[in-house]
Amino acid sequence: MKPPPFEYHAPETVEEALALLSDHGDEAKVLAGGQSLIPLLSLRLARPSHLVDVGGLAELRQVRSDGALVLGAAVTQRAAERSPDVRASAPLLAGTLPLVGHEPIRTRGTIGGSLAHADPAAELPAVACALEATLVARGPGGERTIAAADFFLGYLTTALADDELLTEVRLPATGAGTGWACDEVARRHGDFALAAAFAVVRVDQAGAVSYARLALAGVADTPVRARTAEAALAGQPAHDTTWEAAGHEAARGLDPPSDVHASGAYRRHVAGVLTRRALSVAAGRATAGTR
Repeated sequence: MKPPPFEYHAPETVEEALALLSDHGDEAKVLAGGQSLIPLLSLRLARPSHLVDVGGLAELRQVRSDGALVLGAAVTQRAAERSPDVRASAPLLAGTLPLVGHEPIRTRGTIGGSLAHADPAAELPAVACALEATLVARGPGGERTIAAADFFLGYLTTALADDELLTEVRLPATGAGTGWACDEVARRHGDFALAAAFAVVRVDQAGAVSYARLALAGVADTPVRARTAEAALAGQPAHDTTWEAAGHEAARGLDPPSDVHASGAYRRHVAGVLTRRALSVAAGRATAGTR
C-alpha cells in the first residue's frame, strides 16, 4: 500500500525542526527511523500532512556518560546495543535491545522513536520505567524534563505536545551490586511481547533485597510499574519463595486486554511467571557481581 500524500522536511538543526513542528501543529509528525510511522502511513492509519525528519541530526545521535547515561533521541537501537557506555551504565537496556524486532529494524529504529510511539507491548517504554529514566523534550517554551512514570499517558499517547521534540533520554547508572533481567513471551522472536517483565535488583551482603524495580509490558495500555511488588520485596531474602510471592503480587492487580493472540487471563498469568523468572535472574547477577 502507498501512504497518503505528505510534504517531507529535512531540517538541518533541532531549532529548524522545532520551527516546523510549531508551524504545522498536529498536521506534522516527527520521522526518525520510520520503523513505526512508515507502516502506519502505508496502512493509512496515520495521515499527517508534513513529515519532519530528525534522523540525520547529529545533535540527537550522541551517546555520552557523565554520571548518568545520556542517549540522544535519534540514537539507533543497534548503535545503543553495541555501545560500551550502554553496556556499562545500563545493562538492562543493552540486554533488552536484542529482543526488539530484528537487526535490520534496530539498525533504523531509534531509542527515542520507540519511546515516543509508546506502544504498550514494546520493550523500551517498560525498560525506561524500570530504570526510572528522565526524558528531555524541547519546544517553543524551552526545555523540560519528564519522568518516565509521567511520560506514557495511554495507548500510543505520551506527554509530548504536538510542537515538542523528544531530544534526550537520561538513565541513572546502575550501581555496583545490582543485577538486571528481562524476560518475555512472544509468538516469534522479534514480535511484540504478549507479556514481558523487566527487573533491576540490588542484594545486600546479608543476602536480602535492598532495592528492586520491576516493570511490565503488554499487560495494559501503558507500561506498568509493579510498585506493590517492589515494596513487598524490600528486606526479603533473595530466595525462590520471595520471587514467587512477588510474581503473584505483580499479577494480582493486572487487568490485561484480550485479543486474537492471547486472553487477558493468559497475559496476567504469564506476567506473574515472567516476574518470578526475571527477579531470580536479576538477583543471581547481583549476587555474582556480573553485568
